[in-house]
Amino acid sequence: MKTRASHDFLQLNPAAAEPYYRQIYLRLRAAVADGLLAPGDRIPSARALAAELGLARGTVESAYSLLAAEGYIEARGQAGTVIAAGLHAMSATPVDHAPRPAERLAPYDFTPPSGDPGAVPRPFQMGVPALDAFPRKIWARLAARAVRATGPADMLYPPPAGLDSLRAEIARYLQLSRGLSCAPEQVFITSGYRDTLNLAARALLKPGDKVWVEDPGYPPTGALLAAAGMQLVGVPVDDDGLQVGEGRRLAPHARAAVVTPAHQSPLSVALSLQRRIELLDWASRSKAWIIEDDYDGEYRYVSRPLPALKSLDRDERVLYAGTFSKVLFPSIRLAYLVAPLSQVQRFEETARHFSGGCPALTQGIVAGFMAEGHFARHIQRMRRLYGERRELAAAGLEAVLGKYMELEARPGGMHLLMRLRGRRSDRALAEKMRQDGMFGRALSECLLAPRAGLPPMLMLSFTNIDTRRKAQELARRILALLQAG
Repeated sequence: MKTRASHDFLQLNPAAAEPYYRQIYLRLRAAVADGLLAPGDRIPSARALAAELGLARGTVESAYSLLAAEGYIEARGQAGTVIAAGLHAMSATPVDHAPRPAERLAPYDFTPPSGDPGAVPRPFQMGVPALDAFPRKIWARLAARAVRATGPADMLYPPPAGLDSLRAEIARYLQLSRGLSCAPEQVFITSGYRDTLNLAARALLKPGDKVWVEDPGYPPTGALLAAAGMQLVGVPVDDDGLQVGEGRRLAPHARAAVVTPAHQSPLSVALSLQRRIELLDWASRSKAWIIEDDYDGEYRYVSRPLPALKSLDRDERVLYAGTFSKVLFPSIRLAYLVAPLSQVQRFEETARHFSGGCPALTQGIVAGFMAEGHFARHIQRMRRLYGERRELAAAGLEAVLGKYMELEARPGGMHLLMRLRGRRSDRALAEKMRQDGMFGRALSECLLAPRAGLPPMLMLSFTNIDTRRKAQELARRILALLQAG
């Protein structure tokens, strides 16, 4: 085991906007990527580094916990903390593009059946945030202000790529919260994930192209791509996320891959660091595109949220897709896509030809919500709230259904996975739940092709379950359905 005598690369910048823990994290991650630190190299203990840098020990521990969660470092007891085995330097390949602009600060759906006047949201309904905790008064104030300020120019057709003010706020937020370095010109506002995927497909793909999709995965992804004439290649997912090696075997020359690295949909596993590196290497060598769907990456409960896959992208092969539907409310119908800088002109042309634009009034309200700091505070509150509700829901369900189901522990996301014991059908139970006024999604409904060995599991959202008693009452309804046969 080697020990690095010099840690010059860890010198911090007191004037930087980045907090100290994130500076430490970024410098260590860059040192691994650049080959300055190799697998097995020892790094200072949190106590020693804190003393060396004159920081609180907790600051260094925050950086180390994030590095450990991503798989960069591992603790080896008395041997200290070392760079994890299996990592290798990531060399960048040159990318030709215009000079960088100056930085400026479904057949499957998650909604109840149409015409059904049941509870809104239904118990366990997927894709719906905690609507009771949304700051409606603040939103109403911002909306009223935006309406009063509306002038003739605001009543024209909205820009196809989105309002400049909202694009700038999103770029700033992503830089601080998700580790992305992007200019506002790279951000394209869309009317939801489907619109985002359609924009990317029209700009970069053509009918007949092969595209990797996760299997099991989010069915609307496959449905939209298939409707656009793409050839779907289902790539299996395990506890480390997308099996990149299997994707290479099935379709080494695919033109794109659509992935959910933070919390894989539906299994909620995180794409491991080694798999992320493998995926980026495949895209770079194959000149393929990666569409990163970061639909709920902010909601991680065992450590800080993992940085986006795009933050590791040195070859401009990753498109980052985010949404406001999961963090604000679904009816807002607003999302965004961060395009590679080299492809901005192509995306501008595609948006101009195929996008009708999103309502400027809604965009203006969201821009104000973000500019005043309400968005970041809302995310922080929801992260704490969801952590609490996740525990309440899990405890209530297990207390009643422990004999019939087993909770699958996952580090984040907005839903629980319940494995059915025995030979029960997850599809049959999900259908009974929907008929009973609840909501349930079977894991088998998310498969592109039948897969042997995958256990029957239910996806149950916990975001709108606010007490253990409520969870137990719902669990008893599920128990009655199970016992009815």
